[in-house]
Amino acid sequence: MESTVLRRRALAAGTAAVAVGALALAGPTGIASAGQPGSAVPAADDRLSPGLLEALRRDLGLDAGEARARTGNEYRAAAVAARLEKSLGADFAGARVSGDSAVLTVATTDRADVTRITAAGARAEVVSHGLDRLDAVKSALDAVALEKAPKDVPSWYVDVRANRVVVNAARTAAADRFLTAAGVPRGLVRVVRSAEQPRTYADLRGGDAYYMNGSGRCSIGFPVRRGTQDGFVSAGHCGTPGVTTSGVDQRAQGSFQGSTFPGRDYSWVAVNANWTPRALVNGYGNGDVTVAGSTQALVGSSVCRSGSTTGWHCGTVQQHNTSVTYQEGTVSGVTRTDVCAEPGDSGGSFVSGSQAQGVTSGGSGNCSQGGTTYYQPVNPALSAFGLTLVTSGTPTDPPTDPTDPPTEPGGTWAAGTTYAAGAVVTYGGAGYRCLQGHRAQAGWQPPNVPALWQRV
Repeated sequence: MESTVLRRRALAAGTAAVAVGALALAGPTGIASAGQPGSAVPAADDRLSPGLLEALRRDLGLDAGEARARTGNEYRAAAVAARLEKSLGADFAGARVSGDSAVLTVATTDRADVTRITAAGARAEVVSHGLDRLDAVKSALDAVALEKAPKDVPSWYVDVRANRVVVNAARTAAADRFLTAAGVPRGLVRVVRSAEQPRTYADLRGGDAYYMNGSGRCSIGFPVRRGTQDGFVSAGHCGTPGVTTSGVDQRAQGSFQGSTFPGRDYSWVAVNANWTPRALVNGYGNGDVTVAGSTQALVGSSVCRSGSTTGWHCGTVQQHNTSVTYQEGTVSGVTRTDVCAEPGDSGGSFVSGSQAQGVTSGGSGNCSQGGTTYYQPVNPALSAFGLTLVTSGTPTDPPTDPTDPPTEPGGTWAAGTTYAAGAVVTYGGAGYRCLQGHRAQAGWQPPNVPALWQRV
């Protein structure tokens, strides 16, 4: 398989949805709202940049009004699906949206759940297999691939539409060997013939970029914060811990603090004081995109990618939790899309509306004939490294005087603790659920930062 490293990311203000130019930028920052249930969402998203609107028009045939309405509907559908997933428990079999109106369908294995689903405003679908069971099958396949990447099996994923695990293979015999090695039930798997040859999108040509050890080049993913340390997330194949980085102007910038590839495809770079992250994404002359959070878009949602080679391109989310085999090895947990990309776009940001989705990992095809592109979701990267996404959210920076912490009314929440998304704490007699992974700072008590915590 051909392998190239897409490297190129701009640190410039919140490369949330696209790789942005990584020059020092000034301006107010906030800690990203995770965009979970309870967040106020307008009927239509007025924060979409002209560049993003144009890409949605070109690739999905949506005019400005339709684009704003669709992204707003998709955001609300994700919130409803999250609540239903919790209430349905083991019966939950996945959710997706369809059409320009983003109609939400939620699947369940129990017909008794239909009333609850429809009461929430979604279409109900009764299927045979719960999402937990299908995820277990995929995990068994991932375990085999971790030992040795399967030959002639480019990708596999849970397809919530088909209620099966789909294995894409160049030859049926290759898929059979893979399934046998994993010992998974054949009735839960559908094998699809595929000529796809995924590769990471690497290139040494440039646009907004940063350099690794003065040589290779990548695009910045999303500006982040770890405590008081600023930095950004990028693709794991861009560098390993200790590799130094410099900006597009060759000024010293920082160094990789953590990186995983293959297996996953994420990394984070700590930057020096000359670089100030902002909650923006490079709009390539068409207006920067503001990043407001990182709510995961549902299958079927519109999603757009920005990269320094091909600029803005849009499509839809095909499947989450996909595994893909590159020449360097298998990467699991990525999202499969029908958005195109080309060498040089690696590490570029994916967004849905104003919500950060992930960083470009790799794929196949090109933007002349179309293709398949995978992105590494940003939230697992934040959780893995204890990072907080910089967004236009409302939470304030921690107090500058560490000797003057606010009064603690009691509970399990504690400053200095790293919380993963979904963690539950108590504070002041109330319970709160973590909306995005972060390291708690003095001043970030749950009632004060609704972008990070939701009362339960």
